Amino acid sequence: MTDTVPYYEDFTEIKKKIWSMLTNAVKDRSSPFRIPVFICGNQSEFDGRIVVLRKADETNNFVQYHSDIRSDKISKLKTNQNAAMLFYDKEEKIQVRLKVECTVNHENEVTKESWSKTQHISRKCYLVDNGPGTRSDIPTSGLKPELDNFDFTKEQSEEGYKNFTVIQCKIKSIEWLYLAAKGHRRARFDLMDNKNYWLVP
Repeated sequence: MTDTVPYYEDFTEIKKKIWSMLTNAVKDRSSPFRIPVFICGNQSEFDGRIVVLRKADETNNFVQYHSDIRSDKISKLKTNQNAAMLFYDKEEKIQVRLKVECTVNHENEVTKESWSKTQHISRKCYLVDNGPGTRSDIPTSGLKPELDNFDFTKEQSEEGYKNFTVIQCKIKSIEWLYLAAKGHRRARFDLMDNKNYWLVP
């Protein structure tokens, strides 16, 4: 890239910017990229939800997040591994859309590694008696009162591991949109065939 070409008109620099934002979001809880929308489903039903970005691996072109094996998105992903992720940073005026192929990891080396790094406060999510989305007659967190109040040890939290999953999302393509007063810019990166394209915003 020359000094006369801004970063948003150079494919290499744009990809650097995208991966910098993804990688930073794993560490920075305040990053808008930390909580993307994840969309999955089949021909008759699609569904979206917010997830928390837990890993961004540029070398292997994947991102990942955690889930509960009892979540209804797991059955959707087992039927159709293809999904999409949507990120937006208002301050940077950047939108990133990923098309991904998902792998559900459960009780394997990937989940063991991630579970060992999962904090006490976060393990609470996997201790609910019934899976996410289960109907209830009353407003509820799904947790027993003592668990709701964090009255449990890290050792007791190990019970939640059986419900813990890691969803690895292999990136097939990236669409990047930069909103600028001088004129928007949009690009697509096909990672499967290593081709880049400019698009009309």
